[in-house]
Amino acid sequence: MRAPDTNDSLPETPLERADAMLRGTPYESYVYGYPHKLAYRPLAPAQSLQEVWKHEKKDALFLYAHVPFCEQRCGFCNLFTLARPKEEMISRYLDTFTRQVSVMRGALETMRFERAAIGGGTPTYLGGDGLERLMHTMEEGFQTDLSRIPTSVEVSPMTATDEGLAPLRRRTIDRVSMGVQSFIDEEAKSVQRTQAQPEVRRAIEAIRRSGTRTLNLDLMYGLPGQSDASFELSLRLALEHAPEEIYLYPLYVRPFTGIGKLAKGERERDRKAWDEDRLRLYRLGRDLLLSEGYAQISMRMFRKASVGCSTSEYRCERDGMVGLGCGARSYTEHLHYATAYATETLGVRDILTRWIASTDEDLSVVTWGIALDLHEQKRRYALLALLSDEGLSLHEYTLRFDGSDALFDIPELLVLTDASLRLGVIFRTENTLQLTREGLERADAIGPFLSSTAVHEAVRTAPRR
Repeated sequence: MRAPDTNDSLPETPLERADAMLRGTPYESYVYGYPHKLAYRPLAPAQSLQEVWKHEKKDALFLYAHVPFCEQRCGFCNLFTLARPKEEMISRYLDTFTRQVSVMRGALETMRFERAAIGGGTPTYLGGDGLERLMHTMEEGFQTDLSRIPTSVEVSPMTATDEGLAPLRRRTIDRVSMGVQSFIDEEAKSVQRTQAQPEVRRAIEAIRRSGTRTLNLDLMYGLPGQSDASFELSLRLALEHAPEEIYLYPLYVRPFTGIGKLAKGERERDRKAWDEDRLRLYRLGRDLLLSEGYAQISMRMFRKASVGCSTSEYRCERDGMVGLGCGARSYTEHLHYATAYATETLGVRDILTRWIASTDEDLSVVTWGIALDLHEQKRRYALLALLSDEGLSLHEYTLRFDGSDALFDIPELLVLTDASLRLGVIFRTENTLQLTREGLERADAIGPFLSSTAVHEAVRTAPRR
């Protein structure tokens, strides 16, 4: 979420804000959770895990494990991860992870997980033995079989080896996601990724041998030097591997990232021209994938139309998430919490070192997060539902919030659906709001637009490191 310039102020009315949003950049911020992690603050007093989860609905949870280690730090990455840690740190991390699972199990008491994911960082950086230990700890600690629920694991070209993927093969893990970013080596190098195409092809072959049902490949557009022709070539090279899913990500240049530091103090290109480049490349990629039999699920996600959807009952706007590991977030109805957050190496290392040294008592309390009052709960539900392929059911919203009207509670929604404004970003039926094709193009602006003023301000004033 971009902070306004010091001499600017947010438009005062929803109509003014909508107009400013549509005249501005389509690339404000990727909203995959709400409230944004930069809105989290120290909690005083700290809260016990048992009290946090005591009254929560726990029959359809998401289980997430974070592995904050990678073999390299990509130039665009602002995730909580550390490149090339020492073996001692990895071993101690897994020790603390095991203790955290035990503490978390005691706090939850009873639970049922509908989905699971292992992300990072790069989980396969742990190697086959380390990843097996992590997955076994999750299964044994929560009496959950990861082979029986939709589970996703992130990998990288360098670590997707037969040995590294052995724990996935033993469980026939449902989905494997690999960030390639570009099948053109020079474009990958432009964002500080050292990979060669033979290595990428070898990794994809290893993933296929693991027996996973769904292979996802991440690609980026807006890379330095990228042209329409090179982006189309990269896409077609990806399609040769027939991935069940493809994600298309716009490049963001964020503070404290590798390419962000290189660009500090200068504007390497005009922002408006770059926005136009990214939007044009996005449309090229979208149209190509649709012509190749993929269905568009969100701004970023494209899935083969022939691939069935998961039958999981979990829905992110409605159900909770249990996060494990340093850097993971957890979501309950009234509180979102995590460890402290950093992007720069020194900050990440400091937080990791302190987390690894945590006692069981430390792990049993929540010290960093954000409380969600009823207003923020409503915003979260509406925002995440609208950004999904199913859209926001006004009827379900009314049932969930005791007769409330989403369009009354969140006036920005009414502005976006007002036909007289000719915004064209939302399609409304009697009971549902869904993003149109034009709305999907601007999902990264619509998400922040629907954030509350309080969350905007918390993100704007967040300490950065």
